[in-house]
Amino acid sequence: MIYTVTFSPAIDYVVDLNKLEIGEINRTVREFAYPGGKGINVSLVLANLGKPSVATGFLGGFTGDYIKSELARRNVASGFIEVDGVTRINVKIRAGKETAINGQGPQITAEDIEQLIRQLERLGKEDLLVISGTVPSSLPADIYERILERIKDAGVTLIVDATKDILLNTLKYHPLLVKPNKEELEEMFEVKITNDDELILTAKRLLALGAENVIVSLGGDGALLVGRNVETSLREAPQGKVVNTVGAGDSLVAGFIDAYVDTHDVSAAFRRGIATGSASAFSETLATKEEVEAVLKQMD
Repeated sequence: MIYTVTFSPAIDYVVDLNKLEIGEINRTVREFAYPGGKGINVSLVLANLGKPSVATGFLGGFTGDYIKSELARRNVASGFIEVDGVTRINVKIRAGKETAINGQGPQITAEDIEQLIRQLERLGKEDLLVISGTVPSSLPADIYERILERIKDAGVTLIVDATKDILLNTLKYHPLLVKPNKEELEEMFEVKITNDDELILTAKRLLALGAENVIVSLGGDGALLVGRNVETSLREAPQGKVVNTVGAGDSLVAGFIDAYVDTHDVSAAFRRGIATGSASAFSETLATKEEVEAVLKQMD
């Protein structure tokens, strides 16, 4: 089974206005809400592609109930730990420019953390675990390491999508895949990457530290794959009109998983990951299977 962890889920509430008038009553022209968070995005795209998964992390209050009900409606199983307090709401106001107001979320206790880790300790060699996103202030900074240390002997396939020290500190657990972007890679190693050769050499430093495979997302310029047992590949981004980049990176991860669990072919998984990330970027919502297949045909 595929499991995803989202430490700080949210309801993303998006409102469109003709104009934002500060200090006045504003009326929307369109509005919608959806479950948010990097791991949740991965699970939602996997469901769109026909792959079951269990979304885990921490949820609380009526907003947590909404997220669970929406995930169930979209064929994603929930394994969240129930906590005191209310899961956050992030408000995105789109009126020409986009303004975001992000909530804080509930406090997470040591008992809550232990409950999540014990749940993940049940995973085994047939399971794949995705841990992604920033660590909220309500959690210890080393939460990734605490989890991975406890499950390190279980044979779980691991994918990590995090930044800087959080990612670097997970490499000793030999994740199947890590997915920084170019800017994050530069920040990790305090370098400025100016050409493809430098990009490849810098990405390979993550292999030397323990990663099995590295995908560096390059936005509109495509993505790079380097790995221990795969040919280095630098692919251009498929052509299309970018509508919304939120969730595109998570969609890339989901597309990679979708192909990898079927084939164990890293190169094929990379190709499907790019197509899935691009399909989400070309859509108002997360990619559907039909949209991914359309992008794949363009890549042939």
